[in-house]
Amino acid sequence: MNYRDYTLITADSRKVVPGALFIAVRGHESDGHAYIQAAIDNGATGIVCEEIPEGIVAQTVASRPLPPSAGPSLLSGRGWPEVCATTPSGIKFYLVENSRKALALIADEYYGHPSGKLTLVGITGTNGKTTTVTLLYRLFKSMGYSCGLLSTIANYVDDERLETSNTTVDPITLNSLLARMVEKGCQYCFMEVSSIGVEQDRVTGLEFAMGIFSNLTHDHLDYHKTFAEYLRCKKLFFDNLPSKAIALINTDDKHGSVMVQNTSAKIVSYSVKGLADHTARVMEQSFDGMLLKVDGTEVWCRLIGEHNAYNLLAIYSAAVCLGAKPEETLIALSSLEPAPGRLENLNGPRGLSVIIDYAHTPDALENVLKTLRAIAPKRQLICLFGCGGDRDRTKRPEMAKIAEDLADRLVITSDNPRTEVPSAIIDEIKTGLTTKGLAKSIVIEDRREAIRTAILTAPECATILLAGKGHETYQIVGREKRHFDEKEIVTETFKLILQ
Repeated sequence: MNYRDYTLITADSRKVVPGALFIAVRGHESDGHAYIQAAIDNGATGIVCEEIPEGIVAQTVASRPLPPSAGPSLLSGRGWPEVCATTPSGIKFYLVENSRKALALIADEYYGHPSGKLTLVGITGTNGKTTTVTLLYRLFKSMGYSCGLLSTIANYVDDERLETSNTTVDPITLNSLLARMVEKGCQYCFMEVSSIGVEQDRVTGLEFAMGIFSNLTHDHLDYHKTFAEYLRCKKLFFDNLPSKAIALINTDDKHGSVMVQNTSAKIVSYSVKGLADHTARVMEQSFDGMLLKVDGTEVWCRLIGEHNAYNLLAIYSAAVCLGAKPEETLIALSSLEPAPGRLENLNGPRGLSVIIDYAHTPDALENVLKTLRAIAPKRQLICLFGCGGDRDRTKRPEMAKIAEDLADRLVITSDNPRTEVPSAIIDEIKTGLTTKGLAKSIVIEDRREAIRTAILTAPECATILLAGKGHETYQIVGREKRHFDEKEIVTETFKLILQ
């Protein structure tokens, strides 16, 4: 099998063009094998699959069992599978043991193994991924390197911004973006690696120079079902790192050592609380930034919060491990601004501070509220939050309890309800509140009205946290994606106060 024989590769039968190779992947919602005939009708001349559908098998010639070298050779090496069957019209079938894994390896081969032609750094963990990769990208750009970025917020091929819909995109999109980066002369690529992306083989076949572990807390159990499975998928990323790679881990998280139990990569540690290869301590902080002592040297940074101390230390440690000079890295670190929607502060009239943050897990919400409380302990702290629909339901009462414990007032509202009834999500959130918590809470289902009410009724000099949506400029209601920009709503509400 030669990839040059095909006009394109795809796992979507709707994208097939004449001369394409179609890979039939078994997904969680649909099975690509059911669309093999549609792919053929659209002009596919090659099919990679785990089995040939009965209706098509009768049309093939030279159909035979899976050759011993077919699946394993593709899964373990860079070889392509052998032809197992051919139709009279010349359509070739390639049988593999795991078509999802085959898709990743085929994409890697099809685009010329682009990850091996630049320095690819991946970060996994529950919180901090977006901030860390975004700031690593900015840091290395500021030091004169051409870089790529693959993140929840956006993808960048050097300076070109491309929108994204997933934390870790599919293997074909991923390898095509890496190939574009190589073509544009990028020397580094920094990417988020989600547990779902690992489990679904989206990063299989990629050659990582470094893997970073941030932390592991409650999230994605709607998909993984158990925390143990969630951990296993995170750990699998480090299990698969090559021996020449670096595994950079946060040893303050109890799961850090677990992540690297079976890795062959070189292990480097960082810590904000204990001893490690690289350390940082928070000396002081305000809404404008914080003073850190990193490996014994003080540096003022524009980010705030202990969780961002971890992010900044991970960035510094990664840069030094990749060959950057510590002094130059600290200077560049001091100029970095927060990633969009991460503790983004909007100062308003009457001394109000509105903080927009992506915190959508119990741990993230707790980190942000503790940070805001520590910076301004005498100011009233208002927490506006909701929980996403069609996602892990167990975290809803947990987040309510955290908000009750750490905030003075609560505004419970919608996040992205998706196909769930918003009021039902809110009812589940409220089960985590005590009588005291309910007494200091108001429920406003419409998030726009909830934001306006939180700001307009806040006392002077209050701090108002809008948690959950962060950088998102949309809200998903049902299956519809509607424009929804919290910064716009906050700005409009500030104008109302000034009228």
